[in-house]
Amino acid sequence: KVDMARSLDPLVVGKVVGDVLDMFVPVAELTVHYGSKQIANGCEIKPSAAADRPRVQINRPRAFADFYTLVCLHMHVMVDPDAPSPSEPTLREWLHWMVVDIPEGSDASRGKEAMPYMGPQPPTGIHRYVFALFKQRGVMGVANQAPESRSNFNTRQFAADNGLGLPVAAVYFNSQKEATNKRR
Repeated sequence: KVDMARSLDPLVVGKVVGDVLDMFVPVAELTVHYGSKQIANGCEIKPSAAADRPRVQINRPRAFADFYTLVCLHMHVMVDPDAPSPSEPTLREWLHWMVVDIPEGSDASRGKEAMPYMGPQPPTGIHRYVFALFKQRGVMGVANQAPESRSNFNTRQFAADNGLGLPVAAVYFNSQKEATNKRR
């Protein structure tokens, strides 16, 4: 059994709550897998291991069954709040992926991509990559939601503009540029 309140603590420690998201109460479970590796808050993933789109599963505990409407759609975003570097995040947030209209209890592949997946490519320093899940009020559609640019995306503003409220789940990982083999 997952303690959802505990899942928020690493988001606070990792400054995801603050830099990207406001404080929220997790009411859904968001699991992200790159291959066989499940993302845990704050874990390290090499850019090469995250080059391909991950498997994203959305679940809600039975205790919250009455909280959701029968037909419930979700959307999620993946952002890098540390672009181009953690010390000077002038491109904060960099939008790596956006999927809308994800049916409840399914995975992101059943939704519609508003921004195609782009794997991590951190130029310098350790970057955080944040998956945030929001509950939609109805079908959003891709045409209305596709951001014009990946750079300077604002998760909070996007949620406000689209009446999404606070996230229902979030998870993040860290990644840094991989060393290249410099043999002579």
